[in-house]
Amino acid sequence: MSNSFIKSYWKPLTAVIVWGFSFVATKYALDEITPLTIIFLRQLLGIAFLGFIIIKQKKSFKITRQNFFWIILLGLVTSLHLFIQVTGLQWTTASNTGWIIGVTPVFMIILSAIFFKERITLMQLGGILVAFAGLILLVSKGDITKIDLIKNKGDVLVITSSFTWAVYSIISKKATLDFSPLLATFYLFAIMAIVTAPFNFCPGVINAVIHLSLGRWLAIIFLGILCSGVGYMFWAQSLNEMSASRAGAFLYFEPFIAFFSSVILLDEKATILTFLSGIIIIAGVILVNRK
Repeated sequence: MSNSFIKSYWKPLTAVIVWGFSFVATKYALDEITPLTIIFLRQLLGIAFLGFIIIKQKKSFKITRQNFFWIILLGLVTSLHLFIQVTGLQWTTASNTGWIIGVTPVFMIILSAIFFKERITLMQLGGILVAFAGLILLVSKGDITKIDLIKNKGDVLVITSSFTWAVYSIISKKATLDFSPLLATFYLFAIMAIVTAPFNFCPGVINAVIHLSLGRWLAIIFLGILCSGVGYMFWAQSLNEMSASRAGAFLYFEPFIAFFSSVILLDEKATILTFLSGIIIIAGVILVNRK
């Protein structure tokens, strides 16, 4: 890897790497605390980090009433998205989650066609079919007759979270935010923390947090500071420094990072079928995103 490549692309690459590891960290933390607690603690740390950066850069925290409406809407959708995803991780593997989340661009194309009347090309249609074929192969483990909404509830929830993230992206297209992505992310995290806070101030949750092991605390810190803080900041900066399509290409690496890190760190089974299913999903997504 040349120095020029590292200099040009280290920010989006860093963001994608930490996001790939986020599924492993979340799965690990779920052994001791609930999904809502993970989300709440993660956002608190993200808020602290981004708030520090905003203050250091001497930027204003002021937003308009119209911006506040969009931030609340996006915060509610994101809260739902993360809750569904983290809950799904309780019943499926981190590697499966990484591959499934990769389907998000497919849902985005479909929703764009419905709400913005964007035309779906034949190549994109082929990509949608290929991606869904890979998704079915992944969830069914090669036997479609064995798909069960109850037995496969973890995968189904993660698929739903992929859809909700596509909804978030569609709303973001419609939203008119006239301030920096850094400030938008700060307020987004603040709304998410407020939404999840009422579910965390009870004796059982507080006791679980107090008695969290060091390893789980490190996972939470990783999720809050690196994934929510550094990752989102670097991604926002990357979108300002290069085209969205060039930055978006790095997202293809995320499922692979999630897959290999879950095998190494969580000792999840690495089957050829799972990897093949993931490759088919990514191939479909690449076709969907081709111009």
